[in-house]
Amino acid sequence: MSSDQSSGSNRKEVRKGTVVIKQGEPGDCAYIIEKGQVEISLTKPNGNVEVIGTRGPGTMIGEMALIDKGPRTASIRALEDCEFLTITESDFERRIDGADPIIRMMTQVVLARYRDAMQRFGLFVKPSSQQEIEDQELIFSKANTEMEKLKLMEELRDGLKSGDVFLHYQPIVDTQSGQVAGFEALMRWNHFERGFIYPSLFIPVAEETGAIYELSKWALEESAHMLARLEKELGDHGKLFVSVNFASSDFMEPDFVSMTTSIISEAGLQPHQLHVEITERTLIGEPERAQDALEVLKDAGVHISLDDFGTGYSSLSYLRHFKIDTLKIDRSFVSDMFADESAMALIKSIIALAKNMKMVIIAEGAETAEEAMMLRDLGCEMVQGYYYARPMPEDELLAAAQKHYI
Repeated sequence: MSSDQSSGSNRKEVRKGTVVIKQGEPGDCAYIIEKGQVEISLTKPNGNVEVIGTRGPGTMIGEMALIDKGPRTASIRALEDCEFLTITESDFERRIDGADPIIRMMTQVVLARYRDAMQRFGLFVKPSSQQEIEDQELIFSKANTEMEKLKLMEELRDGLKSGDVFLHYQPIVDTQSGQVAGFEALMRWNHFERGFIYPSLFIPVAEETGAIYELSKWALEESAHMLARLEKELGDHGKLFVSVNFASSDFMEPDFVSMTTSIISEAGLQPHQLHVEITERTLIGEPERAQDALEVLKDAGVHISLDDFGTGYSSLSYLRHFKIDTLKIDRSFVSDMFADESAMALIKSIIALAKNMKMVIIAEGAETAEEAMMLRDLGCEMVQGYYYARPMPEDELLAAAQKHYI
């Protein structure tokens, strides 16, 4: 097959006349058409070739190979210059593994019967009623949504290479000394067409599409080397830390622990200078894998920080089983602490709990001097928020680290 494919990308470009898929050959991927038109043809047992349809942008071709790894059931040729988004076996398996078991089984059964019908009749099954047509339109509308997600992830990967995806760092201040104790790394994306995209929008899509581990690894590498450069400028080593967020699926990767420790070592940091930041949802998503990975990292000296404590499923058993070093009080409690007695009571309770379990407390979202001073007086060792500093690029961190905040 004659094609042009850019290195490191799932996008494929083919010229007019190219045979994209050949009937009878093995296949290991599917394609979503982003641009151009293709023709689908079927070679029958008697040798006759029948054109059975065309497909255009927003449709998927070659999907059967992802289900049963059988031979291609039809040939597909580009009617004009085309662009495709490749869906690999690993892309598909990651989604199937995360699906409900019943949905997973039904998908396999339905597609197996679809393939069987094609083999018996030599034709694609065409909708015979208005209801069937409407059902197929609904399926395609959902496919288009999935296509948008996949396109977004490809653009995100491109953004990593171009610098459109970057990190900002928010200082975390020691309430006793008034000095910066560390930074939380926060991902930002300035999309080339859509402008600024909030992490709350693209991070969940990255998790769903399986791209999150690539982002997490990149964020850890960037953060670790940032801290090493900053310490060199300060002439003071081993005192600052950087907190990096990880998703539940990150712990499923077999090289997660070795990747993490290798990056710390390569950057020249001490293990305690990395705070692995997780949420309660992370612990629920993969409790056994998470516990195993966190225990190894903890034994290596890495600090474990539980973010948004009290906002999710809050179980005290997490604190006992997962060897948490730091609890982070969610900003929603801090913003309501003077207006809502229950928010203040929760903050006091979390601080008391943490102290009894010899954990450090970091309060997020302090936006006023009154909030910052109250959190200090209540016993929060560290605080972050707009009162001290907004998230900032690396070139502003030296001045931030040298400033006395309280």
